[in-house]
Amino acid sequence: MRYVFALLMAAALALPAAADIQMGDDGLHKPDWLRDTFKDLQEDAAEAAAEGKRLLVLVEQRGCLYCRDMHENTFTDPRVKAMLEDDYFPVQMNLHGDVEVVDLDGEALSEKEAARKWGVLFTPTMILLGETVDEGVPLTRQAAAVMPGAFSAGTTLDLLTWVKENRHLDQSEEDFQRYHGRMIRERDDGDTR
Repeated sequence: MRYVFALLMAAALALPAAADIQMGDDGLHKPDWLRDTFKDLQEDAAEAAAEGKRLLVLVEQRGCLYCRDMHENTFTDPRVKAMLEDDYFPVQMNLHGDVEVVDLDGEALSEKEAARKWGVLFTPTMILLGETVDEGVPLTRQAAAVMPGAFSAGTTLDLLTWVKENRHLDQSEEDFQRYHGRMIRERDDGDTR
């Protein structure tokens, strides 16, 4: 009986956080940290740089259970949310959308055409850029990291940190997986959350 009560209390406490995430007319989650832009990635990258942030493109689709999981459980983690707000310039794309996007190479195309061009197969997919952006080169050809799928808060935090600290440029043996493993050990909990 105690277990059932504890489970019900935990569920009740989790509901308000999930209920606070608004859904747009396109069926995608619209948290307050997303930037509402004209989806001109050259302009978005310039604005991100002017703010001392990095461009992050988040590709999602209507009805995506994994996207919902990320919005309800990962992006609401205070550590992840703080990085999204303080260090990144997140722009949302709809995998099947028709809104015009201007890629970093200047090509104008719909969201769904851009997703195909970038090779996005899964939602959510996070495409993170480094400090410098080259106009004339498509988004994914200069991505510091691409994270396809839903991951826990710890994994997402580690990837955001890895890119922010320019570890993707590190030529040593510590790639992201080794870095992530070290972070799990340093947190000393063996948990990726």
